[in-house]
Amino acid sequence: MTKRILEVPARAVVAVVGALRRHKTATSSIGLLLILAIGVWHLMIGALDIDPLATHYRVRVELARSGGLLPGQDVTLHGVKVGTVESVEVNDHRVIAVAAIDTETRIPASGHARAASLSAAGEQYLDFTADTDSGPFLADGAIIGSDRTSTPVPLSDMLESLSGTLVQIDPTTLRAIVDELGVSETGPEKLAAIIDGGTFLIASLDGVLPQTVRLLRNSKVVLTTLADSEAGMRETAADLAATMGGVSSMADGFTDLVDHTPDLLATVDAVIAQNSPTMVQLLGNLATVAPMAYLRVPAFEEFFFPKQRAGSTLDAMTTAFHDGRVWALASVYPRYQCDYNVPRRPGTSADYPEPYLYADCTDPDPTILPRGARNAPRPPGWNPSVLPPGADPHRTADPSPVGALSILTPLGGGHVPSYVPSR
Repeated sequence: MTKRILEVPARAVVAVVGALRRHKTATSSIGLLLILAIGVWHLMIGALDIDPLATHYRVRVELARSGGLLPGQDVTLHGVKVGTVESVEVNDHRVIAVAAIDTETRIPASGHARAASLSAAGEQYLDFTADTDSGPFLADGAIIGSDRTSTPVPLSDMLESLSGTLVQIDPTTLRAIVDELGVSETGPEKLAAIIDGGTFLIASLDGVLPQTVRLLRNSKVVLTTLADSEAGMRETAADLAATMGGVSSMADGFTDLVDHTPDLLATVDAVIAQNSPTMVQLLGNLATVAPMAYLRVPAFEEFFFPKQRAGSTLDAMTTAFHDGRVWALASVYPRYQCDYNVPRRPGTSADYPEPYLYADCTDPDPTILPRGARNAPRPPGWNPSVLPPGADPHRTADPSPVGALSILTPLGGGHVPSYVPSR
């Protein structure tokens, strides 16, 4: 059974081979034509990049300038070829490149296009870039506006910028640099180091291009401000020159000061070492004095720097010294004092105590009562010369009521508020 199954295809193969042997010329011709067709197909697809069976969709790309782009050049997506430039046309001061893109390639509609070149010699191509691989995608007849396209800098603009740069180079300085580099055998290594350093600097600046641009703009403002204040800076420099000239003239004095300072510091150190026990006791006393002085800081401030009155005690004291003398006023008129016969409070108590109600001067002579002692505060209708029955001669007035607008008078006096408290 198996032999019969294999016998049929074997007889067919033998018959075909016999027919080919009988028609050798025709068989050779067909083989050559077949090899020629395969070779042509390979050249069209592999070398000439012509695929008669491929389908394309066309996208119109608006460019500010052609950038050297020509029909037949490649269209790429992130550098991978996906089509060719079908035509380049000029329309209303714009260049419109029609790109024929393979149907299988999907390009996001939000992408950008740029005309670029592979080298300085040319080899331009149209490259599409996209930040995402999601839709919507470009379709047949889609248009990419000039706001999403870019072209390389024209050679004329580059040469013009290069000319401006070369004009700023001083030939004499450049010649001196070249001569210095050629002095020794290490000249080429020095030049290579300079070029490498410049390349590294440019690469570093390119990584922080926005910050560099911002720095240049801010520097322009700063330099413009300095240029506007040139006159003031010149005057400042002149004043500094005069100041430094004075300092220079005192150099000998500074030298003597530096020379004698070590001996002075050694003497101070010896004094401190000899008086260490006394210093400890002094610090202990200061620890006691400091809290007492702290409680009287408001009084000291009012004494030296008054806020509730004009002038200060220190100013009044300095007015006594002028014209090389000490001036003072003295009154020889005898002034009598009146004793109210009440307990005396210490003079250091600055808490504004309430006055005594029944205070009376012990001397009844009205001619020697300073400031109207008999008019001291007392209850209405009370005869100053007679103490009411059962009254306490040391009774004081009722304390003043404290409200929202009251100014407290603690020990040492209070500060007047700089605002009116709310009720």
